[in-house]
Amino acid sequence: MQECKRTQLYDVHVAAGASMVDFGGWEMPIQYPTGIVAEHLYTRHVCSLFDVSHMGRLLIQGPERVAFLQHVLTSNVMALDLNKAQYCIIPNENGGAVDDAYLYKFEEDWFLLVVNAANKDKDLAHLGALVKDFDCTITDISPDYASVAIQGPKSKELLLAMSGGQAITEPMKNALNTLELEGKTVRVAKTGYTGEPLGYELFIDSANAVWLWDRLLELGAKPAGLGARDTLRLEAGLPLYGHEMGLAPDGSEIPIFAVPLAKFAVSFSEQKGNYVGRAALEKQAEANKAILNRDFRDLSVLPKRIQPITLLDRGVMRAGMEVYRGDVCIGWVTSGTMVPYYQAEGEGLATVILEETAKRSIGLAYIASDVLTDDMVEIDVRGKRLKAVVPACHMRADAPPFARPILYRPEAAPAQADAAPRYEKAVNLIREATENHDWRQNRCINLIPSENSASRAVQLLCASDPAFRYAEHKKVKSFYDADIFYYQGTKFIDRVEQLLVEQMKEYFGCTEVETRVISGQMSNMATFSALMDWKNRLDRKHDPKRLGYVMNNHIIKGGHLSAQPMGALRDYIAIDPVTERHAIVNFPVCKDNIYKIDVEETKKLIDQYKPELIIFGKSMVLHREPVAAIRQFVDQQGIPTTIMYDMAHVLGLVGPYFQQPFQEGAEIVTGSTHKTFFGPQRGVIAVNYQKEELKYGLWETIERRAFPGSVSNHHLGTQLGLLMAAYEMNQFKDEYQKNIVNNAKSFAKSLKAHGLEVAGDPANDYTETHQVIVSVGYGEGPEVAERLEQNNIIVNYQATPEEEGFTASGALRMGVSEMTRFGFGPAEFDRLAGIMADCILRCKDVTQEVEAFRSQYTQMHYCFDQQQMLEALEAFGEKIGL
Repeated sequence: MQECKRTQLYDVHVAAGASMVDFGGWEMPIQYPTGIVAEHLYTRHVCSLFDVSHMGRLLIQGPERVAFLQHVLTSNVMALDLNKAQYCIIPNENGGAVDDAYLYKFEEDWFLLVVNAANKDKDLAHLGALVKDFDCTITDISPDYASVAIQGPKSKELLLAMSGGQAITEPMKNALNTLELEGKTVRVAKTGYTGEPLGYELFIDSANAVWLWDRLLELGAKPAGLGARDTLRLEAGLPLYGHEMGLAPDGSEIPIFAVPLAKFAVSFSEQKGNYVGRAALEKQAEANKAILNRDFRDLSVLPKRIQPITLLDRGVMRAGMEVYRGDVCIGWVTSGTMVPYYQAEGEGLATVILEETAKRSIGLAYIASDVLTDDMVEIDVRGKRLKAVVPACHMRADAPPFARPILYRPEAAPAQADAAPRYEKAVNLIREATENHDWRQNRCINLIPSENSASRAVQLLCASDPAFRYAEHKKVKSFYDADIFYYQGTKFIDRVEQLLVEQMKEYFGCTEVETRVISGQMSNMATFSALMDWKNRLDRKHDPKRLGYVMNNHIIKGGHLSAQPMGALRDYIAIDPVTERHAIVNFPVCKDNIYKIDVEETKKLIDQYKPELIIFGKSMVLHREPVAAIRQFVDQQGIPTTIMYDMAHVLGLVGPYFQQPFQEGAEIVTGSTHKTFFGPQRGVIAVNYQKEELKYGLWETIERRAFPGSVSNHHLGTQLGLLMAAYEMNQFKDEYQKNIVNNAKSFAKSLKAHGLEVAGDPANDYTETHQVIVSVGYGEGPEVAERLEQNNIIVNYQATPEEEGFTASGALRMGVSEMTRFGFGPAEFDRLAGIMADCILRCKDVTQEVEAFRSQYTQMHYCFDQQQMLEALEAFGEKIGL
C-alpha cells in the first residue's frame, strides 16, 4: 500500500490534535478537537484556515501557453486579465469532466492551474499527452509552494493587519494580487471553496508556510479540516469531483452542463477554436437552453441535472441515496449531510444573526432534468421514503460580509386586506404625509447628496396646471423645423419650454438643450440610443451595430449606475468577442487616492482600446473629472471618440468653482435636475455642436430619441417648475456654488477635527465638490446611518471602492447642498460635525439637540424673496388651492 503524502503543514495539524485521514492519497486533517460543526460555524461567523496545499499547482509557460490552455480548458483564457482568476473545467471529448480547476494569471508570461489533489496525476497525464502539439511546458510546482485558504467575514481584516493596511485585492471575486505580508511575499486570490463573500487563497513558498499559518492563528483565525470544508461547499452548492462531476452512482458519466457552474466555466468563443469536447458541449448547451425554457421533449443529451435538495422529514441524506417522484426513481443524492447554521431574526438590513444555532439536512442531487424548483420529491433513507423539496439554493453570498443560509419556506398565504373604509385610509394617508413632510423639512438635517429641497415657487408650479396635461411635439422639416404640437391648449407650455431651453443654454454655455427627459437615467438612455442610431445611420438594412468600447467609472469606484451595462447602457453596448463581456473599459484610479482618476494610465487604456464613447461622472465624487486632459490627448492622437459627462450629482456646480464641461472639451452633458441643481426631479441633455458640424446630426438624433424614443408625456408640471429653478440658479449660482464647495471643505475638516475618519485628499480639504465621505468601519455603514436617522440626521451609507457591496458599506456619503440652501455656513457645519461625532463615536442621543438646531434654519435661500414675488406666490397658491 502506497504511503500517504503529507503537506508542508502536516506537523502543525498533528500538534493541534487534528484527526488525520487519507484523502486522495494525502494525509489530511478531517477535523480538529472542536469538531466539524464548530469549524463550520466559526467560518461563517469569523474566519477559518484551511490547508489546501494538497491541491496540484501546475505552472504553464511558453509562447503557446494561451493556445494550449484554450484547447484543453472549457474557459476562455483570452478573456483572463492580469491579476484575475477564472473557474474552468478540463473536459474530455465526450463533454464530461476530467477535472475542474482554477486558472490564475498573476503575471503576463505564465499561468497557474490549480487542480484537485486526487486527480493531479491523471490531469498531468491527460494534459501531458496534449501539450506535445504546443510550444509550452507544464511544471508541477506543488512541492515548492504551500497554499492556505482563509475564509470568512473577518478574513480581510486579518490580512489587512498583516499588510499594514495595503489593499489585499480588488473587492471583486476572482481578483488577484501579489503583496508583502509582514515582509514575506504572498500571492493572494479572492477565491475559495466555501461560498464566503470574503475569502482568500494564499500561495507562499514552502519554507514560510508554517509561519503564515501560525501568524493567522495568532490574529484570530481558527483551523478547519476537510469535514467543515465539505459542509461549507455543500451549503454553497459547489460541486465536488467524484460526487457532482465524473461518474454518477450508476456508472454513467455526468455531462458538464448538468452542473450549474458550467454556465460560468464553458465558453464557445471563436477565439477558442475546436477545443477538446467542444462539439459535445455545444450539444449539451443547446439541450440546457431547452430545459431552462421548460421544453422537456428531448432529454437524451441531459437526462439529469445537479440540483440542491432539502430534506423536510427528520433524517439525514447521504450520497448514493435514491430520489423518487412518485414510484419512479429519478436520480440520486450526490452529496448530503446535516449542516449547521446560525439563526437570525428581523428583515432586510435589520436582520440580526443570533448566537443560537440549528441544523438542517441538505444536499445536492443528480435528478431528472424536468424537476423544477419547489417540486416535492422523496428520498429513500434506509428503506424509508422521506419528503424532500428542490429549493432554489441553500445559501446566498450577495449580502457581504456574511454568507447567509436560505431556509426553505413554503409560500405563505396572502395577508388579509385591511378592512378599514377607504376614506379612513385616505385621511390617514394625509396625516402620515403631513407628519413626514414636517419631519423632513423642519426637524431633520438632510445630508443625502443626491437630494435637495425646491423653493415654494417651484413646488407650486409643479402642482399647477399644466400638470397632468399633454404637449407632445416634434420638429417637422416641411415647416423648416418648426415644432408641431399634437394637442391643443399647449401655447403656454410651448412658451415655457422655449424659455427653459434658453435658460439652460445660458447656464451650460452651450448650443442645444433637451428638457423633455424626466430623469437622469432617461437622459442617459436617450443619449446612448442616439449614439447607437447615429453609428448606424448609413446602413438601415442590417441589424444595427451596438457601441464598441465605452470607457466609464466602475460602479465600485463610484461610477453612476445609469452609465453601467447593468443600467441604461445595457441595450446599447456590444459584447467583446474576445472577452465575451460587455465592451467596457474602466478608468483606472490613483494608487494613493482611490477617488481620483489616474490620467496617465487612462491615456494608455484609451490608446489601447480606442473607445467610441468616454463617459465622465460619478455618484461618489470628491474630485473634478480630467475632461480637459483627456480631450487634449484624444485630439492629439487623432482618436475618434465622443466625450460625455454625466453630471447628475454635480449639475448644480457647473461653473468656475467646480467644472465648466463644455469649455473643457465635453461634447454631451447629461444630468438630474434635483440634486445640486435644486429643481424638480427631471433630466436634461445638453450639447455644444454647431449646425455646420457633422455631429450636429447626432444632436438631432438625440432629440428624436428623447421624443418619441424615450418619453411621450414629459410631465409638464415639473417642467414648469424647472423653469423657475433655472431662473433661480442663473440668478444665484455664483454665491450658491461658491458656498457649496466652501461648506463641503469646511464640513470635512470639522468632521476630521472631531475625530471622524474623512476620506479624500487633505491637500484639497478632502473634497472639491458638495460631497463629504466619512469612514465608520467595514460593514458598519448601514447601522450607523440608521442610528443617525433615529437622531434626525439623514445620510447615505455607501460602500467605498475597496468594499464588496452596499451591505458591507463602511462609509457615509454626505452632501451639503440642501442645508446650504437653508442657511448653513461653516459655523453651522462645524456644530453639526460635533453633534454627529457624539452620535457616531459616543452613541449619544442627540435627537432633541438636532431638532432645536434645525428649527433655526427653515427659510429657503437662493430663491426670489422680493415682496412682489411673495405676493404673487400667495395669490397663485390661493388660486390653485395650495
